[in-house]
Amino acid sequence: MGKKFKKVAVLMGGPSAERAVSLRSGAAVARGLREAGYAVEEVDPQDGELKFAADVEAVFLALHGAYGEDGVVQDKLCALNMPYTGSGAAASRKAFDKLLSKRVFGEASIPTPEYEVLSAPAAHRLPLPVVVKPACQGSSIGLHCVRAESDWTAALADALQHGAVLVERYISGRELTVGLLGEDVLPVVEIRAPDGWYDYGAKYTTGRTEYLVPAPLTAEQAARCQDLARRVFHALDCRDLGRVDLRLTPDDQLFVLEMNTIPGFTETSLLPKAAAAAGLGFAALCDRIMQGATVH
Repeated sequence: MGKKFKKVAVLMGGPSAERAVSLRSGAAVARGLREAGYAVEEVDPQDGELKFAADVEAVFLALHGAYGEDGVVQDKLCALNMPYTGSGAAASRKAFDKLLSKRVFGEASIPTPEYEVLSAPAAHRLPLPVVVKPACQGSSIGLHCVRAESDWTAALADALQHGAVLVERYISGRELTVGLLGEDVLPVVEIRAPDGWYDYGAKYTTGRTEYLVPAPLTAEQAARCQDLARRVFHALDCRDLGRVDLRLTPDDQLFVLEMNTIPGFTETSLLPKAAAAAGLGFAALCDRIMQGATVH
């Protein structure tokens, strides 16, 4: 298939708390796109301003976190009539804001952990253990699992630095994730982190976490995971690519944790691992996503 675009820009870095991870993702994507035959400009909108070379025809979004995943840069690109990869502004906002996601999950009868919202220091209503995380952050920034009452105050204070906080019932069981490329659902990945807790260090330290691709599930379990991921993708009106994080309990119940509209592309990232298991190499993956870029 011929390429829709010749000169493209990879947006990476940016102003969010996930800047460091985004720079790594963007550098990998730029390498992959060059290998796939594109002329690539790497653009870091650290100040929130978008500036491209005049011959840039489309944008690959490798911006994680606020500005990149919350609809802001999507609105800016739309105003410039610039084709870009991934979900549109409205879908990005719904997926990035975990409170909006929870409402959508409720309306669509998608199973998700019981939760409460806190915007100031307070006691928790849910019984321990609970997961504490900022409503609008990713990459496990501000994420804590509180198992003892003595850890509550510090965990909440850390998460509150990033705005409103989601407190969820902790779901024990297996950590799974499902990548999507448009209507194609990729093989399920199982994440086995040290001590069973997939925090920032476990996520971004090479060799610290074990990834099983495809996950050692029964055919029926894998199909249920993939079906649920597709339902989440559609309920949030996502497009092009995404990754849905799940938990599978010992009694075989599935719960959706969240949807990532711009999943990582670092050397430890999960979407590229799943694509490789489906026979799609990294350069081909970047090319496929780039081909889907459009003006929303």
